[in-house]
Amino acid sequence: MALPKLQLHTKILLALVAGAGFGLAANRLGLAWLVVTYIQPVGTAFVRLIGMVVVPLVFASLLVGTTSLKDVRRLGRIGVKTIAFYLCTTAIAVSIGLLLANLAGPGSGLAEQAKSKLIEGAERQDGAAEAAQEKPSVKDVLLNIIPTNPIRAFAEGQMLQIIFFALLTGVCLTLIRPERSEPAVRFFEAVNDVMVMMVHLIMKVAPFGVFALIAGVVADFGLHILLLLAKYCAVVVVGLLVHMLLVYSSALRLLTGMGAVRFFRGIRPAQLIAFSSSSSSATLPVTIECTAENLGVSRAICSFTLPLGATINMDGTSLYQGVSAVFLAQLYGMDLSVAQQLAVVLTATLASIGTAGTPGAGIVTLAIVLSSIGVPLQGIGIIMGVERILDMCRSVVNVTGDAACAAVVAATEDRTRNVPTGALVLLVR
Repeated sequence: MALPKLQLHTKILLALVAGAGFGLAANRLGLAWLVVTYIQPVGTAFVRLIGMVVVPLVFASLLVGTTSLKDVRRLGRIGVKTIAFYLCTTAIAVSIGLLLANLAGPGSGLAEQAKSKLIEGAERQDGAAEAAQEKPSVKDVLLNIIPTNPIRAFAEGQMLQIIFFALLTGVCLTLIRPERSEPAVRFFEAVNDVMVMMVHLIMKVAPFGVFALIAGVVADFGLHILLLLAKYCAVVVVGLLVHMLLVYSSALRLLTGMGAVRFFRGIRPAQLIAFSSSSSSATLPVTIECTAENLGVSRAICSFTLPLGATINMDGTSLYQGVSAVFLAQLYGMDLSVAQQLAVVLTATLASIGTAGTPGAGIVTLAIVLSSIGVPLQGIGIIMGVERILDMCRSVVNVTGDAACAAVVAATEDRTRNVPTGALVLLVR
């Protein structure tokens, strides 16, 4: 009797476990260099393949999604709902992080010898801290949304500028005569279809890429540094789980009537890719397909809300920044006031708008948060060792929030198709 064919998400999950075990064995045997040199590049190639389709897919899907909404006033209404959802959930995420960090006190109670070793290691990270300090202000980020040269924005992958140009182009196409706009719309619909098909082909090699990515991370870092900062990591991970399972599930139940089981089953492939790649932008093509095909959200809504979310929705990153700010303040013996913690909420929420959906981008915006409350930027070096692992976890929350927003907006606009729970068709076969 033939063995049942494994579903893709099962293959990816098995690849995660196998990669972690393989990487740990290599680390213990002193063969990390072998994994990093010869196996990890396979994972890097997989991430590059997905990243290859991001810019054309974002532009084409946003433009087509904008024109399919037809009514400019309706487009504005959906935009307000999308941004409001993202900003509200981001503020909630930071608050959860601050609450858990204050209750658990991850930076207090460390042995003096361990504390001295961490701070000494941080002193060697001045270069990283200085680079992070060069992050432009929120005002500059908002002004830089408008591209001076759209072609350069495409070449450099400036997602906010690409999104702005795509939205403006889509709006203008709805304002001119249909006989003039339809050829352009049909062209970009074809481009969008080609990018979607490319995603399907790339996903066939996903298990190999995931195995290589996880094996490289574990072989390189091992588990000792996680044990050293276990309490800090635990607070971040618990906060991310609370936000993902409680906040998103409640919002979906109250605003859409969708059950948590159906939602999380539908987006599981995107979550696994986000965990492996640590990038909500790289995961965007998979998120769009999962949300449209598995959750029944219309393509028009997906094409508008998800690219926008991959750029401005960073709930997981913001929660991590809240915990990190309290952790480092406690480590340096600083007692944050209520006003300072409110400043963390506001700063992290606004800074998330300009956070790139790429690996390690949270460290850069963390510098803004630390500067707002007077915590030494050299403290960034303390958490650099576990940054990669936590980046993988918070990317899952970022992607989950994107999909939740699309489902909520679609329900309020009555544009969700009724897909039965058992009909999860894409990436689950």
